[in-house]
Parts: sequence; C-alpha cells; structure tokens
Amino acid sequence: MIVIGGGLAGLAASVALAESGWRVRLFEQRPFLGGRAASYLLPDGEHVDNCQHVTFGCCTNLEDFYRRVGSAGKIKFFDRLLLLDPQGRRGVMHAGFLPAPFHMTGSFFLFSPLGFKDKLSIARAFYSILQSGGHPHDVDEPGGISMLEWLRRHKQSPAAISRFWRVVLVSALSEELDRIDARYGIDVFWKAVLSNKNGYRMGVPSVALGELYDGCQAAIEKKGGEVVFRSPLRSLRIESGKLTAVLFDDGREESADAFVLALPHLVLSELLPESVKRTDTALGNLDKITVAPITGVHFWFDRQVMTEPFISLLDTTTQWIFNKSALYAGSDGAAPAAEKGQYLQLVISASYDLLQKPRQEIIDLCLKEVRHALPAAREANLLKATVIKEAAATFSPQPGVDRWRPMQQTNIGGLFLAGDWTATGWPATMEGAVRSGYLAAEAILRSAGTPKQFLQPDLKPDGLAGLWAKS
Repeated sequence: MIVIGGGLAGLAASVALAESGWRVRLFEQRPFLGGRAASYLLPDGEHVDNCQHVTFGCCTNLEDFYRRVGSAGKIKFFDRLLLLDPQGRRGVMHAGFLPAPFHMTGSFFLFSPLGFKDKLSIARAFYSILQSGGHPHDVDEPGGISMLEWLRRHKQSPAAISRFWRVVLVSALSEELDRIDARYGIDVFWKAVLSNKNGYRMGVPSVALGELYDGCQAAIEKKGGEVVFRSPLRSLRIESGKLTAVLFDDGREESADAFVLALPHLVLSELLPESVKRTDTALGNLDKITVAPITGVHFWFDRQVMTEPFISLLDTTTQWIFNKSALYAGSDGAAPAAEKGQYLQLVISASYDLLQKPRQEIIDLCLKEVRHALPAAREANLLKATVIKEAAATFSPQPGVDRWRPMQQTNIGGLFLAGDWTATGWPATMEGAVRSGYLAAEAILRSAGTPKQFLQPDLKPDGLAGLWAKS
C-alpha cells in the first residue's frame, strides 16, 4: 500500500490502514509531516505554525485521530470565547446551565457588541435551523444558494451579519459569506452551536503543530511500514484502467496493490493524464473547485501585552489573536513570569485583499489593530514579525461545489483519493481531512473483502435539541 502526501488526510488513511494490518509506505515531498497544518523553523530558530489550526467539540473524527497517534493530551479545550469590537465592548460566549439548544442563551443576550434587534433576528434564524433539524429546505435549490443570500431571506440585520454570522463562518470555513454554500454555513451552527452543549468548545494545540504528528510516523513504522520524506510525485503510470505505479525523481518507480493520493486537488489534476480527465467526470472537473487564502501574521513583543489565550476581533482585518506564549505554556492566562516577551499569532481567513500587499504593509496594518485592541501593546516594542500567506490554504465551499467533489474510490483500479476536497459531507477543515482519510481506508478494505469502519459518528444532539433532530 502506497500513500502519497503526509498531510492530515494522508496520515489518517495511513494510520488506519497500518492498524488494519497493511504495510504502508507513505511518501511526502517535504522533510516533515502535517501538510498545510504544519510548523517549521525560521532562520533564527523560532518555531512557527503555518497557520493557527483549531478544533471544536463537534469534530469527532479529528479527536479520534489525535487519540490514535497519542496527541489528544496536546490539545487544550476552552469553554469561553471572547470577542472585542473597536469600541472596546467585550462579548463572551459560553454555555450556561440550560440544555441545548438554549445553553448559550444567557451569554448571547448579554453580548454587548450587538443590539436587541440584531439578537432577535439571529434568534429567528436559529429557530428556522432548529425546526428543520439542521437541514432547512430552502438551501436545496439547484446549484445551491450562498449563505449571504440565506441570511438576507431570513431578514438578518447588517450588524447581525457582520458581527455574528460573518465572524463565525469566515473563521470556520475560510471564505466570505457570498462564496459559502448555505448548507455548510447552517451545518456549522447546527453542529457547533445548537445541537450539543459541547459542540462549540474550541480546542487549541498547546504545542507547535508539527509536534502533533510525532506519533504518526511511529504508528506506521511500528506496523512494518515506512515514511519517506523529500519524495515529490512526478507522474502516474495508468495501464488498462488501473494505476500500476507512481514515479518520483531520478526515474524511481514504486508499485503497490493500492494507492491513496492525498494531494491538493489542483496538483492531482495536473498529474492525471488528459485521457482520464476527458472520460472520467469525477476526475475531470477538479479544477472547478476553487481555492481560498489564509494569512498568518506573527508578532514577538518585548513584554506581555495580552492575558487571554485568544481573542476574536470584530470589524477589523485581523480576525483572531492567539497568545502563543500562554498556549505553549499550557496556561489559561499569562505566560510564565520568567518569560519577558510575548509571542502572538494573528489569523486572517479569506484574505484575498492581502495577497498582493507587501509584507511590511500587512505588518503595519495588523500592528495598528493589535495596539488598538490591546492597550498594553501600545507601549511595547515589536521585536520582530513575519507574515505567512497561503494562497491556496483551503478549497472554497462555494454554492454547488459538492457536484465537483469526487468519492474516495475512483473508477481507476487501485486509485483511491484522500483530501478535505473529496466528498466528505464537511467543508475544508481538519475534521474533513481526517474523514477523507478514514473513508479512503474504508474503501480500500471494502474492495479487499475485509470491511472495517473508522469513520466516527457526528456528535449526538443532546438536551432539547434532540427533539428537533428526530422530528
């Protein structure tokens, strides 16, 4: 068994197959694992994450994967989400004593950045989602409708859209509301906010992302497999409708009984022969799945400027600020007293406007926003900063995109696919990537006559939300 690609999708497939008795050979073009959810060293020796990735209580398969590779203890979960608007008004979202779907009612009505009419319009939209058990009929139009259109149909106020719906969904789905299929937007609120009291809990790695995958290589090698780095795939050998070999640099050729290609969809499209793309609809339309960018900005200050582990900013370019010093220290608040400086990571999803901006302009813009939001930063010196742009960070969950997402088992013999862009039922998330890897492993085992299930069920609706889910 050969797996190409050491991102989350490829790792999930590899670990599942290795546990099932297959000898897995994993080939990764870079010298480390993790794909887009990786970390690396700067020239000065500083560890930085490619982008800040988080999980939520509703991400059941990602939780299962972390457990399998021994990384569950490296994720710290938080029950309190803090938001701050430019006027200095704070809103805190957290579950109270009421059962789902009313568990966040108290903090919602005390959320100061929104007015009463804004909250009332949001409550009406929530009721529509609840009535349908998370599957409103008005999102099933041919080709789909955008989340922005759905919100307008449900008479959401401009403030509710910009300060609530957009804040959650751009961060969760890495895309703007007019480019999000409403089905995915509603799914986020059903699974993470309404259906279960624990769905919204946010898990943040307490280590550099690269450390989350330390157990993956060991899990594969323990079962007799191997991980081969610096091995970019160059071409595929497809004969008589079957993938027989993969080719690397220097003419190296590797064969196997089955192959999992866990590559970005645009990379896979370039590797596939034109004859295959012409005759196989599922593989011939990969280039119709567009991509969305994410920008990470990293600041190192000479002193502590932030005590919260993370905070979300409203009405600014900067969407999230993560207190990496505190998170790495395993603390809910300030970094250790012995640590004089502080390291913050900023995240801007769907960052189309930043792609063409020079590095220093982005730093100046974000630094101004940080100093406005965090008074202690106004007197602090910025020791260094870096900007990481991922132009193709995720696939874009545009209306109707599901028609182009292929299944994990293809019509080509021996060729299986993994990647968040495959048909998983989820958008471009780490949960979706792991789901794709599990589904690819299940397809291989099924075709070999030894079926096994790895896919974990969604978080079960609890409290009163369970009544709507059953109706």
